[in-house]
Amino acid sequence: MSEIKKVVLAYSGGLDTSIILKWLQDTYGCEVVTFTADIGQGEEVEPARAKAEAMGVKEIYIEDLREDFARDYVFPMFRCNTIYEGEYLLGTSIARPLIARRLVEIAHETGADAIAHGATGKGNDQVRFELGAYALDPDIRVIAPWREWDLNSREKLMAYAERHGIPVDFAQGRKSPYSMDANALHISYEGGILEDPWVEPDEAMWRWTVAPERAPDEPTYVELSYRRGDIVAIDGQPHTPAQVMETLNRLGGANGIGRDDIVENRYVGMKSRGCYETPAGTIMLKAHRAMESLTLDRELAHLKDELMPRYASLIYNGYWWSPERQALQALIDQSQAHVNGQVRVKLFKGNVIVVGRRSESDSLFDERIATFEDDAGAYDQKDAAGFIRLNALRLRIQARRH
Repeated sequence: MSEIKKVVLAYSGGLDTSIILKWLQDTYGCEVVTFTADIGQGEEVEPARAKAEAMGVKEIYIEDLREDFARDYVFPMFRCNTIYEGEYLLGTSIARPLIARRLVEIAHETGADAIAHGATGKGNDQVRFELGAYALDPDIRVIAPWREWDLNSREKLMAYAERHGIPVDFAQGRKSPYSMDANALHISYEGGILEDPWVEPDEAMWRWTVAPERAPDEPTYVELSYRRGDIVAIDGQPHTPAQVMETLNRLGGANGIGRDDIVENRYVGMKSRGCYETPAGTIMLKAHRAMESLTLDRELAHLKDELMPRYASLIYNGYWWSPERQALQALIDQSQAHVNGQVRVKLFKGNVIVVGRRSESDSLFDERIATFEDDAGAYDQKDAAGFIRLNALRLRIQARRH
């Protein structure tokens, strides 16, 4: 411990990381640098500065990383139509490599000996933070207080906070019964009554979306413009990546889109029940597949679908900075060169319905060939007979033998 003179802490300003800050100062006798990121969680991050200053922190990093998060992490992920175990849109997972990168960079900038995070020893985030950190700096020291201290209950944490004069924000109001994580892509809920996978979440839990049955009775139509696989405009108006997500979260949430209640397999081995709100991501996934359906070659589209589960697992398990994820990303990005055009979707009572897609320059849809009417010789139907006989050859040989 005496080797640790300065630590960079991922600091939210909440109770847990405030306790960690004080615990680091007392246990390691070190200087603490705090890093607080705005990645679209919808809460003010500036109050963390005053809290850190009150605890004697001299170097405080508070950064607006919303565009970095959307442009460099979320958008590349959605080019692959990424979804984990058929349901989870990886809202928490995809934020961790960005935070890990900035922790390491700030450690280098400030001459810190280590970084620290508030992830518990039961979850995925400890893996994601630390794999990311080691990939970027193989010699970085990582401190994970939840794996070291004995403050393993809410009562012990509260007692520690009271003993050291650490403010407890929710003491004046109602504390959420759930463990929540939010960013521009999603908000997640775990713990409390959700630990019983049979119990339906209380309607008051959801913060971003209205219940589908209470959504408007008239649909909302949205036109999304794509360039190289990324949304660049909504209803003809240019948007930055962060603005795209903000707008689609608002429109999707108002129409009851993006709720999910799943039991997932954590990388550390246990099953965990979580509820998620991902309005923008739900719309982006559906619309991107529609855009690719028009512009992507069949075999390339199928190859992407085969690779996607592996790519999703790499992100979920914390391997964003691995060579295999980077190699897959290069293939995915190259596949998007002609994914250009517009998709029109209808948002209605929890549903995202594709009602139109077009691409003036890159569409592979040929009406002359696809038509059920007279194709004027564009397709010779007699060719299908030989195609079928050749593909049936092995089946016929097997049938004769058996």
